[in-house]
Amino acid sequence: MIITRRAFNTMLSLTGLAALAGLSPLRFISEAFAQSAADVAKPVSLPDMALGPNDAAVTITEFASMTCPHCAAFNEQVFPKLKKEYIDTGKIRYIFREFPLDIKAAAGSMLSRCIANGDAPKYFAVTDMLFRQQSDWVMKNTTETLTRIGKQAGLTQQQVEACLKDQALLDKIAADQKYASDVLKVDSTPTFFINGEKIKGEASFEEFAKKINPLLKS
Repeated sequence: MIITRRAFNTMLSLTGLAALAGLSPLRFISEAFAQSAADVAKPVSLPDMALGPNDAAVTITEFASMTCPHCAAFNEQVFPKLKKEYIDTGKIRYIFREFPLDIKAAAGSMLSRCIANGDAPKYFAVTDMLFRQQSDWVMKNTTETLTRIGKQAGLTQQQVEACLKDQALLDKIAADQKYASDVLKVDSTPTFFINGEKIKGEASFEEFAKKINPLLKS
């Protein structure tokens, strides 16, 4: 096992991790401005991975776990439509933040960070790959599959191993998840914030559009 025992224990100590495991509700719930947009936008331990202009009128922040099947379904079915309609046209800024529900999710997030090395488009591409191959690396041969994906993206065996042993990176992911849990009250994945308004669970493109379009006109 590449991931160290200390890393594993760190992940288990994340706020509410045991209770969160498997909680990915399908319902679409709006908690109107329970947190301010400033709280959501506050810089965290890791730099945000974002697509779209900094000064966009609408910012969507997604909290997701790489092992969450509902997050993977959203990534495959809804996100491409949001990207085409709103992100690629410069209408919104889209931020992806890690909220790992287990140690495998943390490993996937760490690999995405290492491969991207600060390059947001590459980060989103790797995250998309991990979601699409979720059943392969989550259900079986996690270390081997993540290593293969890392190598396909240009990392060496040694670089993949170093990435998954990076305690400092794991600590930052843990700190960011704790902030999301304690301050933003994120307790399941996926959770979204649209200009500060919390949306829990999977939602259709049409449901997002109903939230986004009035904000673009205001």
